[in-house]
Amino acid sequence: MAYACLLVAILAEVTATFCLTLSSGFTRPVPSCVTVVGYGVAFYALSLALRSIPTGVAYAIWSGVGTVLITLVCRVVLGQKLDLAAIGGMVLILAGVLVMNLLSGTGQHG
Repeated sequence: MAYACLLVAILAEVTATFCLTLSSGFTRPVPSCVTVVGYGVAFYALSLALRSIPTGVAYAIWSGVGTVLITLVCRVVLGQKLDLAAIGGMVLILAGVLVMNLLSGTGQHG
């Protein structure tokens, strides 16, 4: 259940960040409201995930996966260009998250 909450947190944060781009400095009401609600949902869901997942691991997943997802969303929807360095960086972010979760003992509560 904790990882489901973390997934909700990631998706809400990505949605909020994308709408922040569309809000034009909070001058457009609908994307502005989605941004505020999205970040609220993201932090609430993250707080629920932190009941079971260690903070460092949860934050690594949340920020790493969120970074990659928002970059991909902006690429697909807004046509943001990605060069080889950006793609390589995203691969390294995901690799780091996987190493922390699959190979490290950090993911277990003390």
